Amino acid sequence: MGSMNFDPEIQSFIKVWLTATTSLIFCHQIPARIPGGAARLLSILPIIYLFTVLPTHLSYIHLAGPTIFYFVWLGNFKLLLFSFDQGPLSSTPPLSLLHFISIALLPIKTETSTKQDQSPTSYSNIKKWKKASIFAVKCLLLAAIVSIYKYRDFIHQDVILALYCCHVYLGVELVLAVTAAPVRAILGWELEPQFNEPYLATSLQDFWGRRWNLMVTGILRPTVYHPVRRVSARVLGNRWALPPAILATFVVSGLMHEVIYYYLSRASPTWEVTWFFVLHGFCVVVEVAAKKALAGRWRLHRMVSGPLTVGFVAVTGGWLFFPQVIRNGLDRKAIDEYSILLRLIRDRM
Repeated sequence: MGSMNFDPEIQSFIKVWLTATTSLIFCHQIPARIPGGAARLLSILPIIYLFTVLPTHLSYIHLAGPTIFYFVWLGNFKLLLFSFDQGPLSSTPPLSLLHFISIALLPIKTETSTKQDQSPTSYSNIKKWKKASIFAVKCLLLAAIVSIYKYRDFIHQDVILALYCCHVYLGVELVLAVTAAPVRAILGWELEPQFNEPYLATSLQDFWGRRWNLMVTGILRPTVYHPVRRVSARVLGNRWALPPAILATFVVSGLMHEVIYYYLSRASPTWEVTWFFVLHGFCVVVEVAAKKALAGRWRLHRMVSGPLTVGFVAVTGGWLFFPQVIRNGLDRKAIDEYSILLRLIRDRM
């Protein structure tokens, strides 16, 4: 691993992204020629297939992982919505080509509110400085966690799993933030945050619906949650429409994580990560039902509900989310790649 040559991988990475970008020029022209519906979906299916196979040309986890997530999950789901004149790619008037490509390929969503634009310059600068400081602290924390892995053979497995939980959160948030930064800097767009301090969640509904990876939440609502809830309302009635919609959303999330694991490991799925999301979907259904039954008459203090929520996510993550990662050696591969990448950056500075 120490002699890894990144050059061929970087070349493949550039080719993959250029191919995807070029394909979206075709998609951008479709609305003027094909109305939304089955015909447009049929015309876009080759692009969806292309987005599905392109990441197979990458093997380096820190390049392949985000590309799989952006293309196979977010990108394809956005294209499916676009086929029926829905989702972030559909707009009146139509999006510009650059805007269309950026939204399709990247985990970003433009801010609809102009509140920040009206803020005093001094307040805006303080807010930017605060964000930059928090970002720097999180980068240092991630680097510290990676450095601790050198001593993993002397550390209890439960502590390692706790570090993995922190690593996943910091790694995913920082990758998404770095992806969005050039768009914000070059095009001047104000973008919605991808995370909202999930460690402050006071319930599973709060954690998954309003704080954790909001790009996924934003794409699962129109593609899974709302359609299933509409169908369930017709079949079961409005009272019982919510549980199937919640469970279906979590099942799809679990299956998409299985897909990501398969791309990275090429190992047959063992479905633990799917069961992780099924479990959390069931718990969210119970939580929502309990809140309705209590109708605000009794509520745990956030100093209690917060640690319980984060602790439940961490414990069930160690039980069901990470076993496939550890079993297939993806954790060690990612850590080795990260260490080598840091060393290469230091050597070239």
